Amino acid sequence: MRGDPLWWMWAEACEMLRRAERLERHFFVPAAAREQSGWEPPVDVLEANGRIAITVALPGVRREDVGLGIEDDVLVITGERRPPRGLATARLVRMEIPFGRFVRRIRLPPGSWRLLHTEYADGCLSIVMERL
Repeated sequence: MRGDPLWWMWAEACEMLRRAERLERHFFVPAAAREQSGWEPPVDVLEANGRIAITVALPGVRREDVGLGIEDDVLVITGERRPPRGLATARLVRMEIPFGRFVRRIRLPPGSWRLLHTEYADGCLSIVMERL
């Protein structure tokens, strides 16, 4: 069935609709909602030996546009990925990396934690926390 051109065309059409819906969510969000958050960056969280290592994927986000905070037992990462240059005059072929304001909340395991180290390199924020 996958070799059937009609099946292939239908699958491509469905994928195009999914992409269009994603773009619509990013472009046609009211200004007030954009101020809060438009997307959540993916994270990896590892815990071992009384420490937590968190990696946050932030492609195209400048370090100065990222903030960290702790609210109760939740690590809060906020920031903004600015739109690509030339977006207003370019013909959009494909856009899968979201931009705009983001907030990512990560519930920490029970206990008290302190920030040990942060590093920002290659579009990833690395955070190491230690249990008190």
